[in-house]
Order: sequence, then C-alpha cells, then structure tokens
Amino acid sequence: MPKITPCLWFDGQAKEAAEFYTSVFPNSKITDIQYANKAISEVGGTPGDVLVVLFDLDGQSYMGLNGGPQFTFTEAISLSIDVGGQDEVDDMTAKLTAGGGEEGPCGWVKDKFGLSWQVVPQRLNDLTNDPDPERAERATAAMLKMKKIDIQAIEDAADGKA
Repeated sequence: MPKITPCLWFDGQAKEAAEFYTSVFPNSKITDIQYANKAISEVGGTPGDVLVVLFDLDGQSYMGLNGGPQFTFTEAISLSIDVGGQDEVDDMTAKLTAGGGEEGPCGWVKDKFGLSWQVVPQRLNDLTNDPDPERAERATAAMLKMKKIDIQAIEDAADGKA
C-alpha cells in the first residue's frame, strides 16, 4: 500500500509549525528538514531556506512545505483529535490556541498558524449518537452552543437537566 502523508502549506513557517506541533503531541518528532537549492530561485524561492519539514505526530507522518503566501488554511480542512476526558479537552485546547490561536464553535480551534483542529472527546460521540434520538438531539443542541466542549454540560443536556 502507498503511504499517505498530508502536506501542510506554510508561508515560511514550516519549521516553526513542526516544532510547535511536535511539542504538543506525545511521541512526536521532526524526521527531516530539506533546504531549497538554486533551482528554487526560478519560482521565487531563496536557496538555503527551509523548504520542507517532515514530522510525525504520534505515529502519523506530515509534511510542512514552505510554499509561499499564495495559499492559506481554511476550515475546509481540519485535523481531528480523539481525546479522553475533560482534562484532555482542556489541555489540547489550551496548547493548540497558545501564542495566538483561537477557539471556534463545537470544539474546533485554530492554531497560531491558521490550521484548524477538532478536539473531540469520545463521550461527545457517544452522547450525540445515543440510541435514544431525543437524548442525542439534546446533546447535539448543547454542543452546537459551545466553543470548547464541556462534557458535563452535554451529559446534563442529554439527561434533560439543562
């Protein structure tokens, strides 16, 4: 099987982003840094600058490409993080929004580089997919009003306590 590696386009920040992401996720590391050669100057690059950074985030490989300002991240692509309890929700949200990121609706966050992440506790999936459709609807309605996911508030809503 071919290996699939998501490529993230940056405007000169690929190394900084890879360093940031590998500090956030356990079992992560930068695996290679590739520098631009003279041929890159034909498309506006500078020889010797960081061109590509390869890194692993907890077993998943990524490529950071310093491609320039032509393209930026949008919410049309996001990386979803499966987390356990509220402590992990709080921790990941704080880490990913550090240094200029921001919280968005429904547990989404945008980091300081503009990349969107979904911080999703397993309990949220359990509640919004509850076999009781009314319970699932109450849980979903509560989640839609949130930024950072509050598991207890969603539990309370699902149980009709909110």
